Amino acid sequence: MVEIAGLKKRFGSIRALDGISLAIKPGEITAVVGPNAAGKSTLLRCIVGLVYPDAGEIRIDGLSINGDWRCRRRLGYVAQTAHFPESLSVRELFAFIRDIRGADSGDGKELIGLFGLEGALDRPVRQLSGGTRQKISIVLATMFDPEILIMDEPTAGLDPLSSQRQKKWLERERARGKTILVASHIIAEVEELSDRVIFLLDGKVYFDGAPGEAARLTGERTLERAIAAMMEQRSSCGR
Repeated sequence: MVEIAGLKKRFGSIRALDGISLAIKPGEITAVVGPNAAGKSTLLRCIVGLVYPDAGEIRIDGLSINGDWRCRRRLGYVAQTAHFPESLSVRELFAFIRDIRGADSGDGKELIGLFGLEGALDRPVRQLSGGTRQKISIVLATMFDPEILIMDEPTAGLDPLSSQRQKKWLERERARGKTILVASHIIAEVEELSDRVIFLLDGKVYFDGAPGEAARLTGERTLERAIAAMMEQRSSCGR
């Protein structure tokens, strides 16, 4: 389990996270939703150690990970925008990451086949489309069978077939007991896939529960309408 207690982060005058406390459970797909600048990516980056919080604590199975790089070996992370060495081929990139990880390296063959990447293995990264780069990012994040999978807009740039295959794969990983945290703007996908939805706004948690619960609380038919209603309510209160 990933536990987050009183997490705060500012970037100058911008308050990205304002005292967030959460528990992300294994065997579930937890989705983080919210408008731009709500704090979604900052939250995920704090968990994986790319951003250091100003206050608060993050624990995995009761052990604090603040500043402990060794905990990252338990995590797989898909960034919203993937950046790789442009001159390497895809095959060389995979080998490079395996060399860094060492003896526990995986090969990623299942997802390479799932995404149909065999034909791209010997192409340099600079020649690849955004969607193919996203597929590579997902393979790299999952090829070492991490206990905890953190994904920021994982379907960005994916074609419909690849998106569906990824969803089925995530459902299988959930059944294996993985802890899965996904940030997404595509509310229909969140409603289809997630067990739990966390709605962030202005760096705070405004809803935490099942997708259907959000609709019941707002009297709306869908999660997308429910989230929009919450945002409208918040906007009206701020006027």
